[in-house]
Amino acid sequence: MFLTITTTGTRERPATDLGFLLHKHPDKAQAFSTSYGKAHVLYPEADAERCTAALLLEVDAVALVRRGKGKGRGGAPDAALAQYVNDRPYAASSLLAVALSAVFSSAMRGVCTARPELPAQPRPLRVEVPALPARGGPDLVRRLFEPLGWTVSAEPVALDTEFPDWGDSRYVRLVLESETLTLAEALRHLYVLLPVLDDAKHYWVAPDEVDKLLRAGEGWLPGHPEQKLITSRFLSRRWSLTRQAMERLELVRLAETDDSEVEEIDNAVEAEAETEEKPTPLAVQRRDAILAALGASGAARVLDLGCGQGQLVQAMLKDPRFTEIVGVDVSMRALAIASRRLKLDRMGERQASRVTLIQGSLAYTDTRLKGYDAAVLSEVIEHLDLPRLPALEYAVFGSARPRTVLVTTPNVEYNVRWETLPAGHVRHGDHRFEWTREEFRAWAAEVAGRHGYDVDLVPVGPDDPEVGPPTQMAVFSMSTATPSTTNEKEAKAA
Repeated sequence: MFLTITTTGTRERPATDLGFLLHKHPDKAQAFSTSYGKAHVLYPEADAERCTAALLLEVDAVALVRRGKGKGRGGAPDAALAQYVNDRPYAASSLLAVALSAVFSSAMRGVCTARPELPAQPRPLRVEVPALPARGGPDLVRRLFEPLGWTVSAEPVALDTEFPDWGDSRYVRLVLESETLTLAEALRHLYVLLPVLDDAKHYWVAPDEVDKLLRAGEGWLPGHPEQKLITSRFLSRRWSLTRQAMERLELVRLAETDDSEVEEIDNAVEAEAETEEKPTPLAVQRRDAILAALGASGAARVLDLGCGQGQLVQAMLKDPRFTEIVGVDVSMRALAIASRRLKLDRMGERQASRVTLIQGSLAYTDTRLKGYDAAVLSEVIEHLDLPRLPALEYAVFGSARPRTVLVTTPNVEYNVRWETLPAGHVRHGDHRFEWTREEFRAWAAEVAGRHGYDVDLVPVGPDDPEVGPPTQMAVFSMSTATPSTTNEKEAKAA
């Protein structure tokens, strides 16, 4: 990953002033350790007429994967290899933007203690990036940089020069030139717009990214014609962070219009007067959806398979429609906690007769589970290794065969909306996988077909138009047709 910054000068204003501005001496080659590899700063040329500073970032692909702890949902066989073999070592991205900020932090802030007059002086600048991912093509590159005072050359890079019919890649060779910008302005433009063009940050986008964006965008972002796109992409399309940033940018714009301070405008409501209603926790929404589906099925005798600490059992006990509730879990500790939560030792005889807690593994058939109206597997399947799912499938659908089965599991597509969840991580350390909506739909359809059930998919939680709901629920209802003997044998064999 490579970037050069070139300036020209005269004997009165030598080009080597670039060394003072960058706080890096032209006669030295320096190296800096980063979280993702090593950054090198060197000067291929340095004299009074022309000076070029180069930033070379050597990305350590292994360290990059380890920093993310290697957690993910798995999936395709080549997913693990793709973590190591990709364009990150070669194409400018958010990693290069982070290196710019770390290595040239003083220059980006416009600080130069040795020559304090230099940072405010515009100078001839030429920035070259040999390989830049540009999702949106050369046209978007020009729309982003030209309003800021740059002359832009964005030459598409061919997929293969030997095979021109293959067309162009999504990369461009970028050359920016300006006579009117300061070095600090140029670095801030690059810091924001490089990851915007790549449209993929390679690290966790936390709420403090809003502050970073506003600091780097001071003086140019509030009035940029592509402000919304820049903000959304820089914040990895996190809608809540994007909304927060856009609101603050609008305050800046209004303050500039009124020639006042932002604090003077943003004072209509005192902090203690805010009464924003807290959203309903997803766990509560999930239990409500399960109870509604059980009620619609007319079930009275219900199995809670993988009952954990008994939250759903406790909720069902409050509803007289459920005359018999059986909680099953492989963990004796979880069952003990559930017993304390339900206060079984102090429960009245009539109420206690409605509930039973038993230890059992869902990987094996169990005659105690036969004959029930409904079974619930709430956030259970993702805790099993994928090769063990067929055993659970047969134990529930092939052997126990309740009339209705409810299965809920996380929708991995929604994970990008969790601002506290690092990119590429699953929601819980014990999750063996997390499925997309299409993967869950395909699994549910196959299970239903093998065992004689009909299945409907129900969203749980806010149904995002782009990534769907946070939880997905399959409602299996036993069909009037009986599964074929062949299907039963296949299920047993699995």
